[in-house]
Amino acid sequence: MTSRYLPSASSQTMAEFCEQQVLLRQPFPEMRRLQESWVAGFEKRSLMWLAARTPSCVSPDHLTILGLAAQIGAGTCYAIAAWNRYALLGVIFFLALNWLGDSLDGTLARVRQQLRPRYGFYVDHMVDSFGALALMGGLALSGCMHPWIAISLLVAFLMLSIQSYLATHALGEFRLSFWRFGPTELRILLAVGNLALLWKPRVHFLGAYYRLFDVGGTVGLAGMALMLIFFTGQNTIRLYREERIVR
Repeated sequence: MTSRYLPSASSQTMAEFCEQQVLLRQPFPEMRRLQESWVAGFEKRSLMWLAARTPSCVSPDHLTILGLAAQIGAGTCYAIAAWNRYALLGVIFFLALNWLGDSLDGTLARVRQQLRPRYGFYVDHMVDSFGALALMGGLALSGCMHPWIAISLLVAFLMLSIQSYLATHALGEFRLSFWRFGPTELRILLAVGNLALLWKPRVHFLGAYYRLFDVGGTVGLAGMALMLIFFTGQNTIRLYREERIVR
């Protein structure tokens, strides 16, 4: 953090002081976006098509708000599913709306050349955090998944997010997918899981019956834990090699 503070003007030449003031006003540092998910190519083409046809009265901020509202709606439908399982169909609808708002806002800003990198980075990811809290909270209340599994998935998501944000700052790389899985693939899996849940809420596994989402959530939690360990180790080794201490 100390590198963000400027020495007093008396310890610098006026030119150095002005140069640092200009640097502080520059946009968020350029980062390399790593999007290597299964549907990335098709998704990018679809978003560009949608962005070109989005009415001018719709702004990226409107889409960000839509994405958050949709995720809250999905969590609410999960909570309602404790009394009416057909609310799971509402979850699928809101997941589609969440994809539209969460994915299109950045593309629309780039197409219209209205980028606000620091604002967008901060707001988008705080919105993602609040949205994940709403979604997992609803799932914990749904009766479809044990609350502790839902809480563990939320913690794993937030830890993966922290890892990604720190890597963005330290390496200049913002990873949007892990092992070919990104947010869109997770939405698709969740939507398919909801349809399966309507048909068969419990599955036979290792000689006993378990809730479908307990099994799926446990598998997902194990995968996220492996991703967290792998990418944390990979980035740590890379940074260690790039910043060797010369004795």
